[in-house]
Amino acid sequence: MAKLNNVEQTQLILARLMEGGQEDDDTCRELDRLTKLLNDDNEAKKKDQSICDVIDDVCVDTILGYLDMRQADSVRGHAVLTASSYLKAAGNKGGEALQTFFFDRVKRGTYDDYIVAFCVAAAVFPIAPDITADMFLSEGFLPSLDPLMRRKWKSRKVETACLEMLNAASMNAQCREAIQKYCTDWLEEVVDQDPNELAKAIHSADPDVHVTEGSIAMRRHSEAVQNLAAVILAKLRAVPSSAQQPTDGPEIRIQQATTSIEDLTKMFSTTILKDPENGKRHSVEGLAYATIQPAIKEEVAHNKELVKSLVKILGDAPAKSPLTYGALSIFTNLTRYQPAQSEEEKKMTQLKAYANAAGKLAPANPLNDNEHVSERCKRVFNAGIVPVLVTHSRHGSVASLNLIVSIIAALSVTSSLRGQLAQQGAVNLLIAAFMALPDSESQAKRTAAQALARILISTDPSLVFGGTRARPQHTAIRPLIFILSPDPAAETRDLLPTFESLMALTNLASTDDETRVSIIRNAWTEIEEQLLSSNHMVSKAAVELVCNLVQCLEGVAQYAADSPQAANRLHILLALADAEDEGTRSAAGGALASLTAYESVVTGIVKRERGVEVVLGLCGEESEDLRHRGVFVVYNMVACEGEPGKMARKEMREKNGIEVLKECAKSSRRTEVVEITIQALKVLLEQD
Repeated sequence: MAKLNNVEQTQLILARLMEGGQEDDDTCRELDRLTKLLNDDNEAKKKDQSICDVIDDVCVDTILGYLDMRQADSVRGHAVLTASSYLKAAGNKGGEALQTFFFDRVKRGTYDDYIVAFCVAAAVFPIAPDITADMFLSEGFLPSLDPLMRRKWKSRKVETACLEMLNAASMNAQCREAIQKYCTDWLEEVVDQDPNELAKAIHSADPDVHVTEGSIAMRRHSEAVQNLAAVILAKLRAVPSSAQQPTDGPEIRIQQATTSIEDLTKMFSTTILKDPENGKRHSVEGLAYATIQPAIKEEVAHNKELVKSLVKILGDAPAKSPLTYGALSIFTNLTRYQPAQSEEEKKMTQLKAYANAAGKLAPANPLNDNEHVSERCKRVFNAGIVPVLVTHSRHGSVASLNLIVSIIAALSVTSSLRGQLAQQGAVNLLIAAFMALPDSESQAKRTAAQALARILISTDPSLVFGGTRARPQHTAIRPLIFILSPDPAAETRDLLPTFESLMALTNLASTDDETRVSIIRNAWTEIEEQLLSSNHMVSKAAVELVCNLVQCLEGVAQYAADSPQAANRLHILLALADAEDEGTRSAAGGALASLTAYESVVTGIVKRERGVEVVLGLCGEESEDLRHRGVFVVYNMVACEGEPGKMARKEMREKNGIEVLKECAKSSRRTEVVEITIQALKVLLEQD
């Protein structure tokens, strides 16, 4: 092969594939070689001859033939990649070849040709949706399926292939409308039919008729076929098309009774509980769509046995499989909170709804409110979902990881679950997911970071990161810093992630100097920005973080250094000690209590206009905690040695500090406050 050029290699591979009779592993290898040649051909900017020139209709027929449902799953998987590479490399020619193949097979009209055509359409739809949708919506094609599916003698493989095609096509809005128009009636018949009753009816009418379990049986649908038809109907019901919207015209069409989304859900649930091995793939996919509806979310979540079965199915499902994605989608739907809206956003939503509904405003479904979602989250958590998510997160695709993160984020909203989430590995999951997600998945990374922040707010860091645990504490810092600044891509400014990040960092900064230094070196600029936030909750959280950070020398250096930047930071901290919000004043007072142990900070306060007055103001607060912080700062300043202490004592006396401290001692009840106040008074009353 190495001595042959690309065209000759392609011809040799196609000859082997046409010949057939190979082992599945050999066929997969040949398909992989062809895929690589097609990819190289597509990427080559200069080429004398494209290998697509030697791939004629017979070759296309060979490649697409390996998408047949009767081929081994491994062969079909490799054939999908080959078909995708061919369509990319061949461009318009490939699209035309695909359409020619499809319509030629359909025109022949044999069961074998129908099976191959439908299997190819189902497999290619996700790869080339536009081309496949054009084929699907071509005039006369969908109406022709009705008599095919209602034949007296039917092939189950044809039925299955046809339904797989409809299932893939129902992801497209236009195709969904066409299916709704032409296929709903016989899809309903397939779902509603009881195979056992039909067999008895046929036998009683003609005892000589023997209904077999072979590939062709008399007007019978297998349970697998019924499940697949139910999945398609679930997609039509869960995502209504314009064809389903009521009209106000004079013509009123009498509609037959339809299978409701509740009926379909019951069917999926029964299959999962009674025969999970045979019917789980289609039933899980059906529930993934049905649980978009609020009423179905409640029904599924309150079925304890069903939720546990779904957790087990997810636990047993292979990584990166459709079954995994379907199960994760169900749990995402069950746990999803409605996005928080500002007053302006609520008004805009109402206006849009009013315009779309021609004056009819639908009220918000109460089953989607936070109380109902929180209850569903608790039920999902109690079913043991978290350890399963932890396992899947290690090997999942980016799409699966997105869903896993959103589920954990929803569970973390309920504060009573946060400690247990940490115990079951959610912290490690979220940190690893944040690192693993590509930069293009910015929203998912923010969701993971916010969920991590919520858990770390309510959990002792030593219980999460201490001991023999492999993941060090500093690995949590980077995700938390990521959400310190509001999302630049968001239309409105959401400060909740910022607030929760600051709270989590404050908790981490309460542990050790190594963590404090890491936070300062990586996030100091962002923290300083939040100190000046117009939102007092964010500003307060930032000051509380600073209060913990100045417990290490690196934090002190930010205020004690002989530089204009340090002087400005001290000025801001003093301003915050005089803020309207009591919590902000308390945190700033705590930071000053630590910083005034250093002479340069004492000098900075004395030299700053109103610096001493702000400190004395803390001593006159109604809150004893605030007074305690105030007198501690005063004592540090007046007890300071050398020139800074002398300046501080002089300034305190001039600003009526002695009287303020006397009043503080009289109004305080706690021993530690009275004692430190008396000590400060003694120093001030002594003559320098």
